[in-house]
Amino acid sequence: MAFVQNVPFFSIILSMFSGIITSVLPEKAAKWLNTAVITIVGAMSAWLLAYMMKVGGSYTFMMGHFPAPWGNEIRAGALEAGMALAFCIIMVLSMLGGRKKLFDEVEVTKHNIYYILTDLLLSSLLALIYTNDLFTAYVFVEINTIAACGLIMIRQNGRTIEAAVRYMIMSLLGSGLLLMGICMLYDLTGHLLMSNIKESVMQIVAQGTYTVPLFITIGLMTVGLAIKSALFPFHTWLPDAYGYSTVSSAAMLSSLVSKGYIFLLIKIFYRVVGFDTICGTGILNILFVFGLCGMIFGSISAIWEGDVRRMIAFSSVAQIGYIYMGFGLGTTEGMVASIYHIIAHAATKSLLFIAAIGLTDVSAGSRSFFDLTGSAYRNKVAGIGFTVGAMSMVGIPSFAGFISKYLFAEAAVLRSGQKMLPTLIVLAVSTILNAIYFMKTALRIYVPEKKAVMKEKGFTERKMKEQKLYTAVIILFILLNLALGLLSAPIINIIQTGLQNFA
Repeated sequence: MAFVQNVPFFSIILSMFSGIITSVLPEKAAKWLNTAVITIVGAMSAWLLAYMMKVGGSYTFMMGHFPAPWGNEIRAGALEAGMALAFCIIMVLSMLGGRKKLFDEVEVTKHNIYYILTDLLLSSLLALIYTNDLFTAYVFVEINTIAACGLIMIRQNGRTIEAAVRYMIMSLLGSGLLLMGICMLYDLTGHLLMSNIKESVMQIVAQGTYTVPLFITIGLMTVGLAIKSALFPFHTWLPDAYGYSTVSSAAMLSSLVSKGYIFLLIKIFYRVVGFDTICGTGILNILFVFGLCGMIFGSISAIWEGDVRRMIAFSSVAQIGYIYMGFGLGTTEGMVASIYHIIAHAATKSLLFIAAIGLTDVSAGSRSFFDLTGSAYRNKVAGIGFTVGAMSMVGIPSFAGFISKYLFAEAAVLRSGQKMLPTLIVLAVSTILNAIYFMKTALRIYVPEKKAVMKEKGFTERKMKEQKLYTAVIILFILLNLALGLLSAPIINIIQTGLQNFA
């Protein structure tokens, strides 16, 4: 076995041990260790991705000394390595972009806890990406939930505690359904390793025995992960969780946490049950309907929202609807579009949250839509960043969001049958609604404000040279978005190659 194939194991262990070491380090050392670990894991993921694209296929890594079906396994391919790389890039930029605000939002004595939670979040996301064991996936789902909940409530004001409680209640409901599904699946198949479960599921489907319990099991796991990833109508916890947490937490929660659950669901569809079996259950039709509803109702909620951060949060409801709509098409093209949108949305939504905090900082901390008037002049780099993020979400060519919407439309036209027309109609309506709330905000921040009003309201200005790290992060996010929009072909190739080897 090549040494590079140890990367998934090293990445997970390094992230977990970083959290342990961080607990005894001074705040400054903990900060740099956290940044270094995310960067190192990202570099290792890039190394693994290059290797997997060269050799092709996928491989399993046996944990410990016990082979299948009793042992635990890691499985990696191009798709897993690419997703891990994307997650690390977005996480490190989100942490750096909100680093200065962390001192205003979190007590210095709790900074170490914040970095510990971030390390645990990274390790759990990597485990969800790489694990080939369904129960191990559940364990890290819970670690992910605990870390996310801690990142929400660490500000310790009334709104964040309330948001964390609501998040925990909904997450526990989703976790409970997922665990019930796993237990029932183990009872039906006698296995926990994904590849072994799939062999047993294929036998059950071929023989026509226990099909009803099997479909119920699949439904429980799907609904559980849909709740945890905030699919409409299970999204009520999301606006407060994203809107009132720290800026780095909001960026990571919106871009990474829900995507980890969605990626696990993709693995269940392909590697545990089999995509053909999933298509035969009718579950994808239900996801298709709820995805379309989420695209519309999430956007309508965003239009009526006057708080810029909650508006961005409601936008996530619509974007998660896009992903599930792609699943619902029941085709490889739809799945490729959804996976691409996972990456594109993660990169864009983090940019929007980081840019929004720069705009509110020069507006006396107000997040009101009307108080943001002229804020793009008071903080030019934040204004540019928000405008780029808004154009990407609307689907302007050259940006990541345009490629996502093109792929969804292409998937709908190619092989979706009766689903083509509703997909194209809702896609068009959702795009118009996106333009209404994002472009009206982008225009508002470029409407000049009178100096007398600025002075009266206590508005300030922030120049680029006064916020060098923040400026660098915004620029890197913009470049990432442009890279996803202009260099999409190799990324789509990685996704297609990875899906071919995913079963």
